[in-house]
Amino acid sequence: MKKYFSIIVLCLMCSNVFAQTINEIQFKNLSKISENIANDALTINKGDKLDNKKINESLKKFFSFGYFDDIKVEYDNEILTFTFKEKPAIAKIDIKGYKTSQDDIEYLYSVMGIKKGSMYTLARIEKAKQALLAELNRDGYINSVVEVDTKKLNESSLSVTFSVNKGDEIIIKKVNYFGAKNLEDSDFEAVTANKEEEFAPWFFGQNDGEVKIDQLQYEHLRIKEAYMENGYLDANIKEPFLKVDFNTNYAELDFYIDEGKQYKVKDIKIYLDASIYDPKKIYPELKLKNKKMFNIKKLRSDVDLIKTIIADKGYAFVDVRFDIQKDKENATASIVYNVIPGEKVYINDVLISGNSRTLDRVIRRDVFLAPGDLYSETDFKDSKFALRRTGFFEEVVIEKKKVSIDKVDLLVSVKETPTGSFMIGAGYGSYDGFMLSGSVSDKNIFGSGLNLGFSVDLSNKKSNFEISLSNPAIYDSKYSGRFNIHDKEREYTDYDLHSRGFGVGIGKSLTRHIRAGVNYALDDIDKKYKDNTVGTNEAYMKSSITPYISYNDTDDYFLPREGIDAGTSLEYAGIGGDIEYIKSSTSFKFYYGLEDIIDYDWIFRYRANLNYLIDNGTVKEGDSFYLGGPKTLRGYETLAFGPDGDDNIMKKMFSNGIEMSFPLIPSAKMRWELFIDYGMIGEDSFTDVKRAGAGAAISWTSPFGPIQFIFSEPLNAEASDKTSNFEFSMGSKF
Repeated sequence: MKKYFSIIVLCLMCSNVFAQTINEIQFKNLSKISENIANDALTINKGDKLDNKKINESLKKFFSFGYFDDIKVEYDNEILTFTFKEKPAIAKIDIKGYKTSQDDIEYLYSVMGIKKGSMYTLARIEKAKQALLAELNRDGYINSVVEVDTKKLNESSLSVTFSVNKGDEIIIKKVNYFGAKNLEDSDFEAVTANKEEEFAPWFFGQNDGEVKIDQLQYEHLRIKEAYMENGYLDANIKEPFLKVDFNTNYAELDFYIDEGKQYKVKDIKIYLDASIYDPKKIYPELKLKNKKMFNIKKLRSDVDLIKTIIADKGYAFVDVRFDIQKDKENATASIVYNVIPGEKVYINDVLISGNSRTLDRVIRRDVFLAPGDLYSETDFKDSKFALRRTGFFEEVVIEKKKVSIDKVDLLVSVKETPTGSFMIGAGYGSYDGFMLSGSVSDKNIFGSGLNLGFSVDLSNKKSNFEISLSNPAIYDSKYSGRFNIHDKEREYTDYDLHSRGFGVGIGKSLTRHIRAGVNYALDDIDKKYKDNTVGTNEAYMKSSITPYISYNDTDDYFLPREGIDAGTSLEYAGIGGDIEYIKSSTSFKFYYGLEDIIDYDWIFRYRANLNYLIDNGTVKEGDSFYLGGPKTLRGYETLAFGPDGDDNIMKKMFSNGIEMSFPLIPSAKMRWELFIDYGMIGEDSFTDVKRAGAGAAISWTSPFGPIQFIFSEPLNAEASDKTSNFEFSMGSKF
């Protein structure tokens, strides 16, 4: 600032300034801020006498914006002029020697806090450099070097290149847990990020041993947590010591542990105003039990339980404090909970933002709290999950904003995801010949929540057309409705099958997780034989009614990380038609996210389907169960196992699969999975055909809907089986 002060003094001395008045203020070469903002920053105004102190104060404010390298002040003919030399903008950024994919580079830019268009400053570049070095450390590259080169492009812009010389990747060959007697190494490996290298480190599930420098500072706390979960309240773990041999780039990691005693729970007391809630009702629900081993994880779960119980009574800002009173001599601990409920809170308003397409009322019907309602924590959490299950939104955030001592606003912020899809495909099959398929659908048409779809599937051997419309909440009520019409033709070896019909259904939400309803379907079917000597042409009608009940408490539509999605239905065919049977279909899906346990976004999934058919008189080939394909048994073609004709209908089927899902490219919503499937099908027994398949898949939640690329291998296929090593699936999810 001394430089600019001397310029001002010289100007003022040369122009006899103390007697001069400012009649005009001008700004030159100013583009980073507007003249209005510049005028607001001035502490000297038009009509004022020239004042060194005020001009210097104005300069300080200008420099505080961080946009300027130099500012020149001149006074001439009653005009005060500020001439700015602005900092150059970063027009181009390159990172050489580290990461290559665009997604990885974009991630690095975000971590470094730098992007095209940013102002160039030495401080900003140094901060970006240090962030890049920290990222290299996280990847296990020790003593890396980052050099920064800048190149002037023109007067207002330059390019910046970060050249990375990766340091050596350090591999942990041995981890020592000195003092650990009662817990196994595997207990620590389950919670720590730095693990010793295992045999075949490149194989899935094996530890690669790479040092994660940024995680070292947290490892002793994680081990402490493992001890606290096993009752060792006095466990003391020192920060780890890493010994590196730079000749081999191998390391040894040492932990020094004093386990102390293992504590049991002596007693538990909850101090809570009984007029709000009787604490005696809470004790049986607690996970920590008297005379059982202490577990800090269970204690935290109990705190959340108590908070939820009291918050469900309207006390939105309840505070639950706990105290662990240790008896070291007897190795017991007494747990005391002190519940401070605060004030009862009511909903003042529900404010929705982020929905440029979806109507407010469509969102509000899945928010279980309305203006005037008493606050409920369960309703608060369930609202978030219900909105995610719609599939309309990529992100859902609900926050509480206190507006008075007893009122809160709910701020519902959503980020919409494309709900419409258009798909067209073509192919060639040895049997079907040239195939063309397409579909247009939108499960949130015009933002109304209505689901409208049209699909067509054509080939030399078949033609299928279907139009469907469903409403999950008729007039925003608990009732739902659906309707579809279809026309399907299929050419088989000996005959052609033509089916025309419609379906209609109505349902009702019994609770926020349970829905029940009934569907009715009517099909007019023609079966025409190509050769009259093979069979007699048939025309028959199928009329069926299907009551169902379903349960869904998952936390998301496209990518659930917790919850159950299950349902069962019983189709009765024979209401005035020519087909007579009873068909039972039950499905079950379970999702469990492992991030809270292992700090990685891994998801365990399990699915099962059980189907049973009772022949009450007449059953046709199209009513049979089929096994194979992405929905039942991967590694085999879709419908690989089914009937050979009307005489051997598959009446019993069971399929199930286990899957682990891992992040691949999170920014692109891509994941990869490992799976194993097992299925059984038969005419009179579930075990007529038993097959298994395993493999991997890549899943992408694309703008067109869920897409899967499935690479599979049949495990016990027979020579005549229709196997499949690759399948492409669109529109369906696990």
